Amino acid sequence: MSRARSHPTDAELQLLRILWARGPSTVREVHEALSPDEATGYTTTLKLMQNLHGKGLVSRDEASRQHIYRATVEESPTVQSLVRQLIDRTFEGSAAALAMHALGAKRTTPEELAQLKTLIGELEAKEKKR
Repeated sequence: MSRARSHPTDAELQLLRILWARGPSTVREVHEALSPDEATGYTTTLKLMQNLHGKGLVSRDEASRQHIYRATVEESPTVQSLVRQLIDRTFEGSAAALAMHALGAKRTTPEELAQLKTLIGELEAKEKKR
């Protein structure tokens, strides 16, 4: 994610996730894709989409009557940027501290533990090459 662009808020990130999953969509389609538990009104969804557009995180095709929005940022780099910001702000730059807190906060499945072990092995191999 470019430094010139602002980070999305939690609510904006929720809409970006919908666009990443669905692809280009109207405000109505994004609004309908929100969790039924969300009490977000259509005008709130519209305003959030406009905010995302203003931040450069989505583009808007105005060729048809209904504006079509598409994410202009990719999911992985955006999430990585948000995680780096969290690590720096909350854990004084320690990714290990974040991982330990995250693993202690919720139950971890055996599959997730296996993925973590694989990742740790890959990171150790990279360190040995340095």
